[in-house]
Amino acid sequence: MAAEKLDAFLVSSAANVRYLSGFTGSNGLLLVLSAGGAILFTDPRYRIQASLEADCRVRVGTGPLLGHVLPVLRKKKSRRVAFERSRMTFEMYQSLKEGLPLKSSAEPVAGWIELQRMIKSDAEIALIRHSVLVNSRAFERAVSGVRVGKSEKDLAAELDYQMRRLGAEGAAFETIVATGARTALPHAQPTAAVFGANSLILVDMGAMCEGYASDMTRMLFLGRPGSRVKRAYAAVLEAQLAGIAAVKAGVEAQVVDRAARRVLRRHGLERAFVHSTGHGLGLEIHEPPRLGKRDRTMLVPGMAITIEPGVYLEGFGGIRIEDTVVVTHNGCEVLTPTPKTLRIL
Repeated sequence: MAAEKLDAFLVSSAANVRYLSGFTGSNGLLLVLSAGGAILFTDPRYRIQASLEADCRVRVGTGPLLGHVLPVLRKKKSRRVAFERSRMTFEMYQSLKEGLPLKSSAEPVAGWIELQRMIKSDAEIALIRHSVLVNSRAFERAVSGVRVGKSEKDLAAELDYQMRRLGAEGAAFETIVATGARTALPHAQPTAAVFGANSLILVDMGAMCEGYASDMTRMLFLGRPGSRVKRAYAAVLEAQLAGIAAVKAGVEAQVVDRAARRVLRRHGLERAFVHSTGHGLGLEIHEPPRLGKRDRTMLVPGMAITIEPGVYLEGFGGIRIEDTVVVTHNGCEVLTPTPKTLRIL
């Protein structure tokens, strides 16, 4: 802020507000002042919660929170006020711009807090580790009941239920369960489609525990898989292991993507790999860095990322294998304990 000659920074992203202040409520704005300190603005529902969680001053008010922020900015004669350009609605931006004093300006900034959040503290890694374990345990409990005739929605509901039973606040994202040809949809929403004999099943799930996310994808097969399924699975597993092996401090994110993609190219499957090899995660399920073809972010110890290559063949199905890993000085630690072999049921 000092380098950019900013007087104040208005933080509106719930995850960033939580990261900076400790406040976990769903309605809050954080005003960071260049002169020192910060003020959390929230509504009366969170009066007690904010006083217990926030490590800064708290102001409680009714109505739109920005209406309580603007008088503070005017009183402090803030001339240059930064805001999160990718996190603020246009309506709020207009209100901010119109409510500032004459000769004051609203300055868009991007990624400042997210860059800090990329590198996790030991305490954050411990929370992610716990989330991963809860997720894997929920998976084991739920898949034991998979059988012919059960639906995608049935299994998704059971996975979410088991996560909560094991202590999660809920799923980190909408749980993905797909069967048969629908496994070729990378983000398939669970439907009433039932599992048949000799069917492929894709499960992509994550738990949210104490605010931190996990992410895992595993493949199941009801019956006896044919040679095409076995070959595709072996190729994706080889690619995933190559991606993990490429993770180490000091390499660019694109190197990891390239390692996984190179394997699939050798198997003639690169064109069926339609997304990046992974992404960061933490307070949000998708955070920087993105492990894509052109991402030049340097991997640093403490980054929590996913490694998840996949292939998707229309009319046949898709296969994806995903782990949550933490970058270390010498490589990475795979946090996900669930075996990566194709689960035959």
